Amino acid sequence: MMKTNYKYVEELINRYPNLKDIKDDIIESIDLLIKMYKNGGKLLICGNGGSASDSQHIVGELMKSFIKKRSLPEDLKLKINDDEISDKLEMGLPAISLMSELAFQTAFQNDKEPKLSFAQGVLSLGKSGDTLLCISTSGNSKNCVYAAKVAKAINLNVISLTGAKDSLLKELSNITIKAPELKTYKIQELHLPIYHAICLELEDEFF
Repeated sequence: MMKTNYKYVEELINRYPNLKDIKDDIIESIDLLIKMYKNGGKLLICGNGGSASDSQHIVGELMKSFIKKRSLPEDLKLKINDDEISDKLEMGLPAISLMSELAFQTAFQNDKEPKLSFAQGVLSLGKSGDTLLCISTSGNSKNCVYAAKVAKAINLNVISLTGAKDSLLKELSNITIKAPELKTYKIQELHLPIYHAICLELEDEFF
C-alpha cells in the first residue's frame, strides 16, 4: 500500500502547488526506491546536458549526508578501528551516474554507437532488482530510451522524470513523473525540487 505521510513531499506540494497532480507518482517512486534499497539494490541514473548534471547531483545527495547526520554504526567503527577515518565517513545509498565514466563513454561512443552508451552501462552495471532513473525533458532522448529498453530486458525497474507530454519513456517506465511544463528550462526548474524531495525522503527512511 502506498504511504501517504511523506513530510518532504507535502512540503514540496505546498511550495509548488502545480505539482499536486503528480504527487502520487512521486510517492510511488519513493516507495519503489525504498523497497529496492531494502532489498540490496542500487540506482542507475542517466540524462543529457542539464539532466546529466541532475544525474550527478542526485548521486551526491544519496551517497553522502544531505541534511541528516549519517554516522557509521558502532560495529563498523570497531572494525575500522581508526577514529580519524570512522568519525568522518558517512553512510550512503548506492547510486551511479551513467555518464561519469569518461574513458568508457568515449571509448564506446568512438568504437560502437554513441546513442547506446547508456544502454551499455545498464547492461554492465545493472542487476535484477536495481532501478534505472531516466531524466529527459522530452521523454524521447534516444540514449535514455535505449537504456530503458535494456533495463526492462534485464529486470530493472524504470522511473522516468520528464515534461508534461506523453513520451517514449512513459511507455517503457514503471513510473513516470511528468513535470507539468512544456519548455525545457521550466521542466528542469521543477525536476530539481522533485528529486530533492525524493532524496530527502530516502535519507529520512534510512538514516
